[in-house]
Amino acid sequence: MTRTDLNALFAPKGIAVVGASRNPAKLGATMARSLSGFAERGGHLALVNSRDDTMYPSVAAAAEHGPVDLAVVCVPAAASVSVVAEAAAAGAGAAVICGGGFAEAGGPGIGYQDDLAAVAAETGIRLLGPNTSGFLAPHVGVTASFVPGVTQVRPGRVAVVAASGGVNHALSFLLTEAGHGVSLAVGLGNAVDVSAPDVLDHLAVDPGTGAVALHIESVADGPRLVEAVRRLSAERPVVALVVGRHDIGAFAASHTGALATSWRTTRAALAQAGAVTVDDERELVDAVGALSVTRARPAREAGVGVVTAQAGPGLLLLDDLRGRRARVPELTGTTQDTLGTLLPPLTFQANPVDTGRPGPELGRIFHAVASDPQVDVVAAYALYEPDAVDLVAAAEEGRVPEVPVVFGLGGTGEDVVAQRRDLLAAGIAVANDPRGVAAATGALLADARARERSTAAPTPSAAPTGIHGPHDEDQAKSLLDRIGVGTTPRRVCASRAEAHTALAELGGPVAVKILDAAILHKTEIGGVHLGIRSADELDSALDALDAVDAQRYLVESMASGGVDLVLGARRDPVFGPILLLGLGGTTAEALADVAIRLAPVAPEEAGAMSTELAGQALLDGWRGGPVLEPAELGRVVAALGDLLVANPDLDEIEVNPLRLTATGLVALDAVVIPREASDAQPHQ
Repeated sequence: MTRTDLNALFAPKGIAVVGASRNPAKLGATMARSLSGFAERGGHLALVNSRDDTMYPSVAAAAEHGPVDLAVVCVPAAASVSVVAEAAAAGAGAAVICGGGFAEAGGPGIGYQDDLAAVAAETGIRLLGPNTSGFLAPHVGVTASFVPGVTQVRPGRVAVVAASGGVNHALSFLLTEAGHGVSLAVGLGNAVDVSAPDVLDHLAVDPGTGAVALHIESVADGPRLVEAVRRLSAERPVVALVVGRHDIGAFAASHTGALATSWRTTRAALAQAGAVTVDDERELVDAVGALSVTRARPAREAGVGVVTAQAGPGLLLLDDLRGRRARVPELTGTTQDTLGTLLPPLTFQANPVDTGRPGPELGRIFHAVASDPQVDVVAAYALYEPDAVDLVAAAEEGRVPEVPVVFGLGGTGEDVVAQRRDLLAAGIAVANDPRGVAAATGALLADARARERSTAAPTPSAAPTGIHGPHDEDQAKSLLDRIGVGTTPRRVCASRAEAHTALAELGGPVAVKILDAAILHKTEIGGVHLGIRSADELDSALDALDAVDAQRYLVESMASGGVDLVLGARRDPVFGPILLLGLGGTTAEALADVAIRLAPVAPEEAGAMSTELAGQALLDGWRGGPVLEPAELGRVVAALGDLLVANPDLDEIEVNPLRLTATGLVALDAVVIPREASDAQPHQ
């Protein structure tokens, strides 16, 4: 078995439970019971305990009587290292270390975990854990878990890859209740060896998996995770839940550093790689369940046709879809004419389509809506009314190729559960309530957007290289000039006389600033004076700058009014170069209204960042204001990212504000932070 092959772990022919026990309260006894189904299916299950004469004394002894691909280790941390080494020597290709007491416990546990890593590196054995409740592979009868009830998790098409063993099981139970089941469910624990990218690569070639639910708590190797998601999402959908939304990290020297928290960056990186991101575990189940059944055709802005048998739930569904920025277009006249022949005249038919109490015509209604040229997904909701209509037959009758249906079926009881399962068996995505329909529909739309664009990392364009050391504002703006980012005319002045000459040459109004590479936020120390038109006003400004020990001045023309943005490029400690776009000034920091991408980024992808901002309307001619051109934004953002990628001695480049004016984007201030100084840069 190679280091990339996880079949010994997830599809073993033989398993040894080390630390097995006849005491039902012991971990080893619980694990042996959970794995009894593996033996019933013909697998070699060996119980190992050197102190029990009814069991094998060692893994080597067990291997003499049948294959042992996987060792399930249920012994204390201090004994685990020698057990894993013994298992590797006996030919086992993988081991699961269930117990705790390793790095998560501190103290000696850190050393135990380091020793496990060393054994894995030396022998090639693959290790899951430590500190994990195990994994489930129902298709092959392996329930390597000590959690009660795991044998009830049914086989299905959804794989779960979770940082936490508890979350792994919670999601597996929820998926089973929703009628989906799992193909593989893995709790990574401390991930001393097998990590999320390893499992994702394994799933990329697993024909039994239709979609993957990914739960992330922390990321050790950002680029490796991103590449694994890219590879997997090219084959099957990935839905990611990232923990840590409300964490606040240490503030860095610039606004960009404060905004690009781990949670935001991780979500943005996974989405850029092709994953669909969700906010909670219920939404994760609805989203991944739908994507395991069906996918919408690739589209940048897919349209949703809403069909509801009850107006109230339909309003909840529509409201939730609007909150997800889903496009719910008015249906064409032809479609509405068709609906008019099927529905009473008082029902709303433009989209959403309110059917009233559903009847035999429901299938034709679905078909009419799905056939509308503006509709890519149908989102439907109805209460279970078996005397009124056969919902499964109606959904099948209404099918249109490449236009999936997400059906919300409300009700309770065994008949409703059976009806939902029949819908799933027919290839129709199912949810229990309007919110679930909206979550599943939103996932189909996000997946369609990701598939419409290329998720491959672009090749950076040519950019200036050899940039290093501190930069004052003029030097920073000169760098922007070189990559095609607009700035205003300016003059560097070493004396008051030169400043007066600059005012005469540029004409008013001008901005007058202190010029010092060590000062990042000049406004906070009184280092910026705006709207200077006359010599007297200039002298007053220079007096104020001299009072804060200005040695040089920057005099530059004032830009016309507009909307201020912040654009930053920085090196994230986990993911490497990233780009951030938000509303400018303190607004971005207060509202956290930002979009993030990994660098390098293609101009087309970068140009779409503004559509993710809650304040996007301000960039679209708000009250007669300027209109942002996506192509110009994409060119500027991509160029800044390429500049950072090409210069490893730079840690951060920030343009704040980047003003949208009637004539385009203009950088009004710029900061360049060298890599060697980033940790010690004063926040002035």
